[in-house]
Amino acid sequence: MQEDENTTVAPQYDLSALVIPLLKGVLYQENDVVLWGCLLNLQARVRDYVGVLGLELVLDEAEGYAFLRSKVEEEDEAAPKLPRLVARRPLSFPVSLLLALLRKKLAEFDASGGDTRLILTRDEIIDLVRVFLPESSNEARLIDQTETHLNKIVELGFLRRLKPLAATQNRQTAAFEVRRILKAFVDAQWLADFDARLAAYQGPVGIGPGDAVDE
Repeated sequence: MQEDENTTVAPQYDLSALVIPLLKGVLYQENDVVLWGCLLNLQARVRDYVGVLGLELVLDEAEGYAFLRSKVEEEDEAAPKLPRLVARRPLSFPVSLLLALLRKKLAEFDASGGDTRLILTRDEIIDLVRVFLPESSNEARLIDQTETHLNKIVELGFLRRLKPLAATQNRQTAAFEVRRILKAFVDAQWLADFDARLAAYQGPVGIGPGDAVDE
């Protein structure tokens, strides 16, 4: 059987070159334009391939990112349980709070119709958290704790640390870009659930219920 001359058959290694990076983490268009174009062309095959592994491809062409997550399926007690390839890690209450605040800030930023990149300084992020703390909070401790939580969010891939900005001639301040992939993980339902827990929660930020996020 002779193949149509107009039909292009992608070699197997192209599929492997896509699936392996996706299994490791998020694939961004800005980081590898060629690989991104290959994903757009082969996304149907990628979906079929990872579906066998109990995963689904999440691809946002407008925002320029793609990642894999575990399929959400109806519980079937008779069906064998597959091990999770995408780990879920519980988040501390402060990290969950920061994610919710950053997600709301991103929504406000998008509504303003300005630049596509939301960049916040560490001081601006601390100000977002400050309203949830008693006025007597120790400033140095607040900065140290926030820096620790920001490091965790950078590790999760929702923030990107940028070069420090010159606030004054003698002082620099850390700056972060809010990655737009945050919208895919922190949706309206997640925010609503978290707001309900936040309203019911009594106590200082730092100890509280946790959430989970797919890596």
